[in-house]
Amino acid sequence: MTLNGWLQILVFFALILAVTKPLGAFMARVFNRERTWLDPILRPVERLMYRLTGVDETREMRWTEYALAMLLFSVVSMVVLYLLQRVQTWLPFNPQKLANIEPSSAFNTAASFTTNTNWQSYVPEVTMSYLTQMAGLAYQNFVSAAVGIALAIAFIRGIARRERDTLGNFWVDMTRATLWVLLPFCLVGALLLVSQGVVQNFKPYDTAKLVDPQGQVTEQVIAQGPVASQEAIKMWGTNGGGFFNANSSHPFENPTPLSNLLEMFAIFAISAGLTYTLGKMTGAQKHGWAVFAAMALLFWIGIATAYWAEAKGNPILTGVDQVASATQSGGNMEGKEVRFGIANSALFATITTNASCGAVNSMHDSFTPLGGLVPLANIMLSEVIFGGVGAGLYGILIYVVLAVFIAGLMVGRTPEYLGKKIEAYDVKMAMLNLLIFPLTILVFAAISSVSPDFGTSQLNNAGPHGLSEILYAFSSGTGNNGSAFAGISANTYWYNTTIGIAMLFGRFLMIIPMLALAGNLGRKKTVPPSLGTFPVTTPLFTTLLVSVIIIVGALTFFPALSLGPIVEHLLMQARQTF
Repeated sequence: MTLNGWLQILVFFALILAVTKPLGAFMARVFNRERTWLDPILRPVERLMYRLTGVDETREMRWTEYALAMLLFSVVSMVVLYLLQRVQTWLPFNPQKLANIEPSSAFNTAASFTTNTNWQSYVPEVTMSYLTQMAGLAYQNFVSAAVGIALAIAFIRGIARRERDTLGNFWVDMTRATLWVLLPFCLVGALLLVSQGVVQNFKPYDTAKLVDPQGQVTEQVIAQGPVASQEAIKMWGTNGGGFFNANSSHPFENPTPLSNLLEMFAIFAISAGLTYTLGKMTGAQKHGWAVFAAMALLFWIGIATAYWAEAKGNPILTGVDQVASATQSGGNMEGKEVRFGIANSALFATITTNASCGAVNSMHDSFTPLGGLVPLANIMLSEVIFGGVGAGLYGILIYVVLAVFIAGLMVGRTPEYLGKKIEAYDVKMAMLNLLIFPLTILVFAAISSVSPDFGTSQLNNAGPHGLSEILYAFSSGTGNNGSAFAGISANTYWYNTTIGIAMLFGRFLMIIPMLALAGNLGRKKTVPPSLGTFPVTTPLFTTLLVSVIIIVGALTFFPALSLGPIVEHLLMQARQTF
């Protein structure tokens, strides 16, 4: 670890802290339908869209209507994306004449981008046409992110409202999220990325003659296309994925240290801002900052561990005559871009798995066991450390309800959250949300880890590292993250199907109880605070919230992690690798 590395990490966090209040306040105005500086341009566009689609922006929905509208929209979007992949060879903007996508891969990709996961079991530049990338994948990047933001706003309304049966209008919330929050910033972000050298064109791929031919290989195909526009929304909307297989380690996606900083900043910006939006819309600004503080504390624990582990490196590579605790010269640079180094690789890996963003600028499969444990554990904690746009906020609010319930049990009183009593129904919905996640991961991972025909046969590594690859694949799918331990060959019928199902479960089965909880909170009366009320604005609350998140994650996943990265670390100290 170096001072320079820590300074870069501090600069990144300072930028996130600086943007949290202004962006959060802006989003609060957008979803409270107050006037913003973008209204003269966007309000006429919004009204036109409602007239064309027949949406009544004044009509609000109960939680069941809100959920049904969200599900119907997502199903139609997924079907359209599936069909687009299946017929892409006959459609325009396909200069490379790429073939139609195989059914199981098309299903996996449709599920992936609809759920804001962006898991890619294929090589994008030789699989997806420009039209599929733009009209299919980039479009889904916008709407899946907008759906996540709309759901978070619905949850906030459920907390803030009193004796109300409605949570807003899904179509209005999604439209405003797209027009006000996603599109303007992505337009600016794409131009900034182009200024750094990110490619944006519709040219066919170029072919270059090799100066130093390698056997029969005398030329190289240089893929390109409309990259910057997709790169901006994949980061700003915490989608992940990549125009190229190498993702954000590819020089056409992430060419400079400044573009790297811009991409990391974009991943956290909206999710951090939504904590301020929470405080603004509920009238409890200190509570919003308390939630931000919990997220920030977990972030710092993760980055400190990952940076330390990667800087320390592999003791086996220190030489036979050196002790096992010696530091590998230069740290672990395997799978990392030299232009980013260890600090920015560990930081990017931590950020992208804190949020449900599958973008990577280094290969997580090449991290040390403890370095790889951090991104895996981040996902297993339900990605509430800032998290995906919207999803991170409503995810941590589930833990807030659980933390308040536990605090109420400690003092022997009915727990209260911002003046609303937390009752049996609320806790049941919260626990149902939390249980779906580990159940999906552990069941699919268990089946895959004992089935050589379609599970373990696709691994490039044996032993505990192979188990980590399987765990990461299903954690990433269920957590709607999309990154991978690249040592697993997941483009098979089994993995395409099961990971696709896991992505759908991790998105939609967890949303239903969350909306039910929000609807129930919105109907409640508020009661004045008393001596027995547990305040949710203090450092004590932040500590309790962090403790609940860690304990729930540890109790659920520690046995699996013990057999994976933890035992791999111990065996590495004994000079055995996999």
